[in-house]
Amino acid sequence: MSSSFGPLDGLRYGLLGLPLAFVALPLYVLLPNHYARAFGVPLATLGAVLLGARLLDALIDPLLGRLGDRLHARSPQAVLGAGAIAAAVLLLGFGLLFFPQLLVDPTRHGALLAAAAVLLAVTYAGYSMLSISHQSWGAMLGGDALQRGRIVGWREGMGLLGVVLASVVPTLAGLPAMVGLFGLLLAIGWMFWTRAPRPVRAHAGAGATVTIAPHAAVDLRLPLRRPAFRRLLAVFVLNGIASAVPATLVLFFVQDRLRASAALEPAFLGLYFVVAAASIPAWLRIVRRWGLARSWLGGMCMSVAVFAWAGAMGAGDAVPFLVVCALSGFAIGSDLVLPGALLAGIIAEAGDQPYAGAYFGWWNFATKLNLAVAAGLALPLLGLAGYVPGAREPGALQALSLAYCLLPCVLKVIAGVSLWVLVIRPASGAASPAPVPKAVP
Repeated sequence: MSSSFGPLDGLRYGLLGLPLAFVALPLYVLLPNHYARAFGVPLATLGAVLLGARLLDALIDPLLGRLGDRLHARSPQAVLGAGAIAAAVLLLGFGLLFFPQLLVDPTRHGALLAAAAVLLAVTYAGYSMLSISHQSWGAMLGGDALQRGRIVGWREGMGLLGVVLASVVPTLAGLPAMVGLFGLLLAIGWMFWTRAPRPVRAHAGAGATVTIAPHAAVDLRLPLRRPAFRRLLAVFVLNGIASAVPATLVLFFVQDRLRASAALEPAFLGLYFVVAAASIPAWLRIVRRWGLARSWLGGMCMSVAVFAWAGAMGAGDAVPFLVVCALSGFAIGSDLVLPGALLAGIIAEAGDQPYAGAYFGWWNFATKLNLAVAAGLALPLLGLAGYVPGAREPGALQALSLAYCLLPCVLKVIAGVSLWVLVIRPASGAASPAPVPKAVP
């Protein structure tokens, strides 16, 4: 790809991020709340099912990354064809997850949870294959740190627009409209992707094109041999768990701790994601001055301050929580753009663009692990603490506040310290400082 990545290029590549993010919010935020309230599934049992399904999903991501690299080695058309199949699988599984009554009697919790586990595995597989292929495609487009930020910014910016839609459509139009709109957006996003700039495979610092035979074996352990990737992945996991816990619990917090009207739920979620999308250009300007890693650290510090404030809120604090949503949305903009740009830089400096799928397989493994830990620990622990949806007992509500606010703050602080020790200090001590440390085989 040329050094210029224009707005039309960004739209063609990034638009698929819209339906991928659109589907993510219902899967990770709405689905637990929906099964708990609509079908009466106990939180501890639901958390166990989500933990198991997400762990299985995480385990197959590195394998899907290897498959993605083989498809990229064959041709862009092979990647796009596999993406179309993955999209169809994703749409089918997603629709049935929210309408399990088409398969089983939802009053039979055993059958319902078994069906949900299978459907989650199918849905996650389609989602992961499509996401990994799309992400590795972007990493292969190359460019300097700012351009990599733009590429990730287009993908994540479109994704945030998708999340905004997903936060309001279920409430305003219902679940059938949500599934139908997702199918339409997925088809449009894939069509735009077919017209996106094609990846360029070149060794870092050299002009030679890398060619891989379609049958060549891709070593799944290659990314883990790169010290820079291991360090960044450790920070990403800690920070990701800190973000996944409040994402899992936000609707419970809004409904029971704040006792806010259901009509305000789209406003909370919509404001959060609108501000996050609007913050991306600001974070890219901050990157010009402070670099990728230091800018990400600033976003973490802002998140801690905001969630510490939210911990003091209670019934009737809906308006102050709107401010929390706006400020935390701005902070999360750094999480959405900067880690991915750092990863793309590591891949480029190591000359590993042909193996980008393997990197993003492990990256998505970490993302799913974060979500699995958040659901698998937060929900059962809340159940053990006496919290159930609709609870009004002070002890149960206090446990909800601690899980939603305090736990993410502690994890964010640990992630920030890790970022400083593992990424920023090694880069500052290098002979030629760069936003990311140079990977060494």
